[in-house]
Amino acid sequence: MSLFNGGFNGIALILVLFVLLTIVGVGDD
Repeated sequence: MSLFNGGFNGIALILVLFVLLTIVGVGDD
């Protein structure tokens, strides 16, 4: 369960970073 939880948190973090990069890219464009 711990490994799954850790992996889920990692995926969530990547998704958040991806969204932020997308917002910054759109704003910069």
